[in-house]
Amino acid sequence: MNPTPDFSIACESLANALQNIPEFILTQAKHQNPWFEIENSQMAANAWINLLQPEKINAWLNPYSSTSSPKNVAIIMAGNIPFVGLHDLITVIASGNKALCKLSSDDTVLMKYCINILNGALLTPIEIVERVTEADAIITTGSNNTAKIFESYFKNIPHIIRRNRTSIAVLNGHETKDELQNMGVDLFSYFGLGCRNISKIFVPEGYDFSNFFEAIFSFGNIINHHKYANNYDYNKAIYLMGNEKFLDNNFLMLRRDTEALHSPLAVLFYDNYATLDDLQLKINNVESEIQCVSSKVNLTVPRQVSLGKTQNPELNDYADGVDTLAFLNGLK
Repeated sequence: MNPTPDFSIACESLANALQNIPEFILTQAKHQNPWFEIENSQMAANAWINLLQPEKINAWLNPYSSTSSPKNVAIIMAGNIPFVGLHDLITVIASGNKALCKLSSDDTVLMKYCINILNGALLTPIEIVERVTEADAIITTGSNNTAKIFESYFKNIPHIIRRNRTSIAVLNGHETKDELQNMGVDLFSYFGLGCRNISKIFVPEGYDFSNFFEAIFSFGNIINHHKYANNYDYNKAIYLMGNEKFLDNNFLMLRRDTEALHSPLAVLFYDNYATLDDLQLKINNVESEIQCVSSKVNLTVPRQVSLGKTQNPELNDYADGVDTLAFLNGLK
């Protein structure tokens, strides 16, 4: 499938606009959502500038063939990290369908900026909607609870309904300081609010966390963000009152949990493994909850990346491993 001329122009226009995104837009986004620090929004914008290059777009679309007539596709967007709804939007318009966007109240400033730029080039403009009423297909991203509601409400419409996912890391105890520092990017980018952020690590029995804490020391300024600090203080108080055992470096707590993957903000869960075979079985059992795995260890898992690379997905790294573009091209 080749990009249409208007789609190519739209991508080029958006890349240029993100390269020169006005300061007042970034400031407005931060005022709307205090988690959207200007540095984080710029980091997300830079990632998209890279993805929107013609060679990236062509390589992404090349394996596909368009087989459907244009449909109205509603996108119910999340707002946990900057531009989080943009991949679904780009995918819908790349497939030749019309996008109906229900924006998250936490991310209207950045998304409206992008939509205005894209609509300047597209023959079929993107529409922002307050309610999803007439759509031929639905793409939603939300919590497990909202997913249940969506599955019932949209049961008769072709849909992709995403649930809570998180990412994990596997260490073998032989990581260098640089590799552990790289993993800090996986942990702390966007304050740990994204599904590609690591919320649990698996380490060998007897693992010494001192090197890990030393390597991530440079990320300590995160505690100066008031909302992050509030979560840190709250969770620490809960653990102290409950006489829970945990490790603490004054901006991140490590707590052992043998079952859960999704740790609270400012907390990193960990668990030990005796052999990689045992660990492989454990990961296989919770694969449906995992977005990606960060490790230098050889594992048989989908969506494994190197330490420090969870926040650098390519266009074909689809959320939850569901090929959104194939879904859209298959609509009838």
